[in-house]
Amino acid sequence: MTDAYAVFGNPIAHSKSPLIHTEFSRQTGQDIIYSALLAPLDDFAGAVATFRLHGGCGANVTLPFKEQAYTLATRLSLRAQAAGAVNTFKFAPDDVYGDNTDGAGLVRDLTANLGLDLAGKRILLMGAGGAARGVILPLLEQQPDCVFIANRTASKAVGLAQVMGAGKQLLAGGYADLSGQFDLVINATSASLAGDLPPLPEAIFASNALAYDMMYGKDTPFLAFARERGVRTADGLGMLVEQAAEAFLLWRGVRPDTAPVMQLLRGI
Repeated sequence: MTDAYAVFGNPIAHSKSPLIHTEFSRQTGQDIIYSALLAPLDDFAGAVATFRLHGGCGANVTLPFKEQAYTLATRLSLRAQAAGAVNTFKFAPDDVYGDNTDGAGLVRDLTANLGLDLAGKRILLMGAGGAARGVILPLLEQQPDCVFIANRTASKAVGLAQVMGAGKQLLAGGYADLSGQFDLVINATSASLAGDLPPLPEAIFASNALAYDMMYGKDTPFLAFARERGVRTADGLGMLVEQAAEAFLLWRGVRPDTAPVMQLLRGI
């Protein structure tokens, strides 16, 4: 019998996840079907329950349901606990295992695809919402010199750093508190959606720095800002595909090759 998986979101029609997982299943010979399901804003739990009732084996979760997904899990991975959000479910008859693959996807894109060694590097993470929270622990596990969380509301960044409790490696504040240069600058804010640019200092990038925007599929003011300063840039498409591969590994026990899938998506 073909195993059923899905991604839940609202909106969801734009999702590339069905194409990604269909390619993964074709490549690995896994017998699965993967759908994009629109969950009602007021009944995400009901939509998940219905999917499970009809034999769903696992699911991905995207905006705006990752925090709600966290509360539905009966067991949580350590990285989901750290993120305070779930983007991947694995279902058993009496168990809902919640994981968060976003941070692992980001780190794999940075290290395996973009060739970045994060050890000893200074990392600036812009934003203090769910997107930022999900990647802090995996970034810290790479043993950087520091991760500085910057947010327009400085108290929110400081509060997030305190919750994560990662010691001297994890710093936080407003953009006015930034000093020195950074080897990696990650945009995890919603500014790109609004065509806005966070208030970055002019000389924020170290030599050979990478500017990484979690947004994908469009040029952003942040990436343009970086290019104007001669900085290497990358969007979040690699993170999207790598976090999907991490979920596929959890479900099926095999890691697909992400390179041809990224090449396919870049060509669309």
